[in-house]
Amino acid sequence: MSASASAKAWEVEIERLSFTYPGSRSPALSEVTLSLVPGEHVAIVGPNGAGKSTLLLHLNGILEPDNGTVSIGGLSAARENLPEIRSRVGLVFQDPDDQLFMPTLLEDVAFGPLCQGVSSDEAESRARDAMQNVGLGDVDAGRAAHHLSGGEKRRAALATVLSMEPGVLVLDEPTASLDGRGRRQIADILRARPQTVVVVTHDVEFAAAVCRRIVLLDGGRIVADAAADDILRDTGLLLEHGLELADWLRGSVPRG
Repeated sequence: MSASASAKAWEVEIERLSFTYPGSRSPALSEVTLSLVPGEHVAIVGPNGAGKSTLLLHLNGILEPDNGTVSIGGLSAARENLPEIRSRVGLVFQDPDDQLFMPTLLEDVAFGPLCQGVSSDEAESRARDAMQNVGLGDVDAGRAAHHLSGGEKRRAALATVLSMEPGVLVLDEPTASLDGRGRRQIADILRARPQTVVVVTHDVEFAAAVCRRIVLLDGGRIVADAAADDILRDTGLLLEHGLELADWLRGSVPRG
C-alpha cells in the first residue's frame, strides 16, 4: 500500500486548551498543551471519560475552546478559518457508518473531493487511489457500504478522508469492534501514512503499534507524554489510569 505522493503533513500546536461542556461542573479539558511536528504519529490514550474525544473535536473546530488555542500548520482554528482548517485535518469517526452514506463505495470515497470542488474525473482518481491505499483496490467499487465487512467499512471510512488529501489525519478509536486481523490491517495502513497522524484510543497495544510517541490523558489533563516504549514499560502508570497491556504482548508489539 503506497501513500499518496501529494500528501502534505502539517504541524499541530495546542496551547493551554480548556473546555467544559454546557451544564457540567467539571472541565472536560484543563490546560492541555501539546505540539506535533509535521509527519509525527502520536497516540492519545486514556480511560473512558478522559477527554480524548473532546480533544479530537477541537482539532478541526467542531468544538470551540473556552480558553487556549489550536493551530494547524500555523493557522488558528478560529471560526473564520474553519473551512481551511477542515481541509487540513481529516477526521475519521469511531462509527464508520457516520461516513458511509452514498449508494456505492466509489461514490462515498469520491464525495469529499467533489465537495472540495475538484472535477469528477479528479475525484474518481483520488477515490480509487485512496481505496488502493487502504487495501480496497480489489473490492467492487460499485458495492454498497452496507455489504462490506466490519473491517472493510473501517478502511472505507478512512479512504473517504484520505481522498481529500489532509495534512493531519485524526482517528477516534479506529480498532473498536475489530478482531486481531482487522487491527493489524489498520495499523499497517496508518504506519505507512506520511501525514501527521493522531490516534485517539484506549487500546495501548494498538497505539504502540502505530506511534512512537504516546500521550496519556486522564481527567482532562496530560499526565504523561513519552516514547511508546517508556509508556509500555510503566505498568504502574497504566494501571493507575485504568489501562492495561496484555503480558503476552509486552515486547512483541511492532513499532511505527
